[in-house]
Amino acid sequence: MPARDNFHSVMRIGPVQIGTHRDRNGRTTHTAVCTADRCGWSADYSSQSAAQLAARTHRCTVR
Repeated sequence: MPARDNFHSVMRIGPVQIGTHRDRNGRTTHTAVCTADRCGWSADYSSQSAAQLAARTHRCTVR
């Protein structure tokens, strides 16, 4: 049975959404995902401040 991703503390910075969830090992991780069409960028971080910094500095390569 696959683990369910339950995101909480979701915030949006520009086109990037940041959500907090627990991974398979029970650790809290913060995921930043760009919601722009055809961008496809996403990354996991161990702290929310790192995810926010990545969201603020992200530049989509697709224009």
